[in-house]
Amino acid sequence: MMDTASFLNIAVTISVALVALSLAIAFVRMVLGPTLSDRVVALDMMTTLIIAFCGIIATMTAVVAFLDVAIVVALIGFLATVALARYADRRDPDNEDHAND
Repeated sequence: MMDTASFLNIAVTISVALVALSLAIAFVRMVLGPTLSDRVVALDMMTTLIIAFCGIIATMTAVVAFLDVAIVVALIGFLATVALARYADRRDPDNEDHAND
């Protein structure tokens, strides 16, 4: 029979491996593109995965400071996504909303 501590260790190990694999896939998408929208979505996904990684590490080490780091990364990631979306909107020549700006 498996006790709770060993189950948690197995779950954390599997979670770290899956998040690392997801980060690698998102990084490849960010580098290869092909469009700016693909890169923005990949960057946003990487931000979310880094937040998940901070949560997993906080669970594994019982250091609450990693949750503070996750909150800061979430705020910066949100601002970066909004800024990149605004840049992409301004850059799009087919968008008629900002033709006179």
